[in-house]
Amino acid sequence: MSVVFAIDRPHTTVVLAMTADGKITDAKASPARFGSPADKAHLEKQIALADAVIFGASTLRAYGTTLSVSNPQLLKQREQQNKPPQPVQIVCSRSGKIDPQIRFFRQPVPRWLLTRASSAQFWQERPEFERILVIETPEGGIDFVAAFGQMAELGLAKLAVLGGGELVASLLAANLIDELWLTVCPLILGGATAPTPVEGAGFSQDLAPRLQLLAVERVEGEVFLHYRLRR
Repeated sequence: MSVVFAIDRPHTTVVLAMTADGKITDAKASPARFGSPADKAHLEKQIALADAVIFGASTLRAYGTTLSVSNPQLLKQREQQNKPPQPVQIVCSRSGKIDPQIRFFRQPVPRWLLTRASSAQFWQERPEFERILVIETPEGGIDFVAAFGQMAELGLAKLAVLGGGELVASLLAANLIDELWLTVCPLILGGATAPTPVEGAGFSQDLAPRLQLLAVERVEGEVFLHYRLRR
């Protein structure tokens, strides 16, 4: 007899490209465009596997857009899995301060907002977001554990995290990350203030999340690393 366990949160995978010295952008937080076409194809593949992607508002402000699924084979794959053409795009923002004129809001993708009650007011009666998730801690932050539980209740089984480092740090601290795909690109940006894949206060060595390496693949000058979080 098989036993079926309830899904209490989405299976969550971080997908990021970084430089050889571990930076996801330069000190000016410019849009990171150092990944190759192979890395972009890899990113699109991971997005196509997800029911939703989530990224911080700073990442959205840097790019102004999101990467949608355009590869015909990936679109066909989603259709065969009875999924909509595009995964839900979830913007995570404590402040809710996002320019409604950016191109992201004209892209044909479903959009949700994860924010706090006070920051949701501007968007409540507007058409840009199909759904607004308001889940906050008593201290005024976003309650990611409760938010991910609500996402599961709304049918999101697979989630891809596309940045930035502050969001990844928060999710790691809440033990909400299952896997990481890191593309190491052949350049060095340096800079003490240039963002890394995991920002925030950091972890002490005895409390640091531990990883299991699942796969390594080299494509020309880039290295694709696939990790699983050890529990």
